[in-house]
Amino acid sequence: MEQTVESIKYARDANVPIIVAINKCDKHGTDIENVKKGLLVHGIQMDDEGGDVQYVCISALKGTNLDKLTETILTQAELMDIKGDPRGLVEGVVLESTTDKHRGKLSTALIQRGTLRKGCYLVAGEAWAKVRAMFDEWGKPLQNAPPGTPAQVIGWRNLPSAGDDIIEVESEKRAHEVVELRQSRRQEKKEEADSVAIQKKLEEHLAKYRAELQEKRSLGIRRKRRRTTNREKEYQIDDSPRLPIVIKGDVDGSVEAVLDILDTYHSHQDCQLDLIHYGVGPVTESDVELAQPFNGIIYAFHVPALESATQLAKEKNITIRDFRVIYHLIDDIKEELGRRLPLVEKEEVIGEAIVLQEFLVNEGRKKVPVAGCRCTKGTLKKNALFKVVREGVTLHSGPLSSMRHLKEEVESIRKDVECGLMFVDSSARFQNGDTLVCYAVHQVPQETDWDPGF
Repeated sequence: MEQTVESIKYARDANVPIIVAINKCDKHGTDIENVKKGLLVHGIQMDDEGGDVQYVCISALKGTNLDKLTETILTQAELMDIKGDPRGLVEGVVLESTTDKHRGKLSTALIQRGTLRKGCYLVAGEAWAKVRAMFDEWGKPLQNAPPGTPAQVIGWRNLPSAGDDIIEVESEKRAHEVVELRQSRRQEKKEEADSVAIQKKLEEHLAKYRAELQEKRSLGIRRKRRRTTNREKEYQIDDSPRLPIVIKGDVDGSVEAVLDILDTYHSHQDCQLDLIHYGVGPVTESDVELAQPFNGIIYAFHVPALESATQLAKEKNITIRDFRVIYHLIDDIKEELGRRLPLVEKEEVIGEAIVLQEFLVNEGRKKVPVAGCRCTKGTLKKNALFKVVREGVTLHSGPLSSMRHLKEEVESIRKDVECGLMFVDSSARFQNGDTLVCYAVHQVPQETDWDPGF
């Protein structure tokens, strides 16, 4: 009954008529009158009791009275004078969407206007399709679908959501334009909502810090001003990664909030976060002059940069970045810290092989072990690196001196092909069942482990 009550609520909210189908009427002991009384409690009065709601007793299992239900729906449509124009561009609504393992992405659509045909370009929500095929509710192919026809539509590039309105457009280019516009509008709405939420958090954050600051000042505590004397000398002799910055804000509270977040950065051993100067007010030429010896970045929070400062910054090649949201400012500092960290090595697995048998071959006056393998994953490349893994432990790693297939030297081996692999270092030994991992090593950027708390 809970789902029925919820359905009644949805129908009333949508201001649509209700037709009641009472199921399992073939089941012994079904009390139709009790069902009607239960619906009456929720304001659903049947037409045989003076109300305006039609009902049909059916059996979905046996198909009893389904034709009568159809007639009742058509009668209701006639009473409402519902009509659909089969001409013009298609309009409809998505009833459901799914991915079929044989047919791919498909949606069930109810056509409300126009006539849907193969080759039509459709847009629903942020999804689009070029109709490749259509099927009716029995899975039989459809050549066209006029108004009032439910159809399974195949050809979606990504699935629309149930309830999305469907419109037909003239071309694939137009479909892309509509989808991109809708995505852009959704992103704008999201950013507006995020901005409101972030601004609220910022106000709460600033109120908290202003209260704490007032309490500290009432106790005679003042933030010690960071001095810039002798910093240039220190900076010149220290080659470790560092990010020199200047912070300017609109009010003391804003600057204090930024500085307190910066105080949570403790990874100076990886990259030094060097606060050259901070203050209240617009970015001035003096700020640019302070940043210039260190090639620092000036962060302006809720304040502009004076035109003279902007011009000087261009001449001195100093970056000025302005932000309205404190979290975006901190994220930018995090990205800059990450850019200054040294690159780290990261392994990329290219392929894997299983050792079937070890062979010993003559190389000059000594016997050298060769791993007889079968590639089980990806591709084996001769010019890559390899390691021998036994029971999860790496026993040896290094380059190959030889990769053979059927006695021929080759540059690569694809999956399910057998081969013989010989390491440059002939001390590497193999056992049946060992895994040989083919991999490459890349230099990739690091990310700072700084967690500012949001």
